[in-house]
Amino acid sequence: MSVKPPTNDDQSIAALRRDYRYGTLSESDVAADPLTQFQRWLGEAEQAQVLDYNAMALATAAADQPSVRTVLLKGADAQGLRWFTDRRSEKGQALTANPQAELLFHWRELDRQIRVRGRVVVLPEDQSDAYFYSRPLDSQLAAATSNQSQPVEDRGVLERRYQALADTHHEHALRPEQWGGYCLEPSQYEFWQGREGRLHDRIQYLHQDGGWIIRRLQP
Repeated sequence: MSVKPPTNDDQSIAALRRDYRYGTLSESDVAADPLTQFQRWLGEAEQAQVLDYNAMALATAAADQPSVRTVLLKGADAQGLRWFTDRRSEKGQALTANPQAELLFHWRELDRQIRVRGRVVVLPEDQSDAYFYSRPLDSQLAAATSNQSQPVEDRGVLERRYQALADTHHEHALRPEQWGGYCLEPSQYEFWQGREGRLHDRIQYLHQDGGWIIRRLQP
């Protein structure tokens, strides 16, 4: 089997690197509870004015097909981490088939990332209603317009559908039956802090016997 030699573009990408100098992370620094540590880092990302600091990659796997996309965190508490979407979407179908997922927050400005893994449950309808009707009207109309992830002939179809709803719904649009919330119930957290020389810090929390075990992982 012959191996294709790298192109100039391949070589330039492979040469990309920089040092990570923003911070450190030790076992003595972190909170005993991972939610407290998560909220601490989330607050620091907000204070650092990281754009879209609540954006998180959602990774799912249905059958043998993994998939990942970006969604927005809309709440985090002892129950778990929450987001909202159309359940008919690819991610909704994947979670129906396999309600296990992982979330990834990446804050390049702080050289930090957080991975959160666990079981995903559907939020009650009243929570979906409360969030949906707190959104701006144009966001409600967009959700009601789109059958997310399904093919459409062209953008004009969507725009006409949106306008028809806008002409008849001046205060709020009805929440689509299949639009709602999910909550990931964490069984594992990992906090990653970039360090100089690539000897990064990784602190992992594992849920076990009703509590959390903290351990350091090699970079």
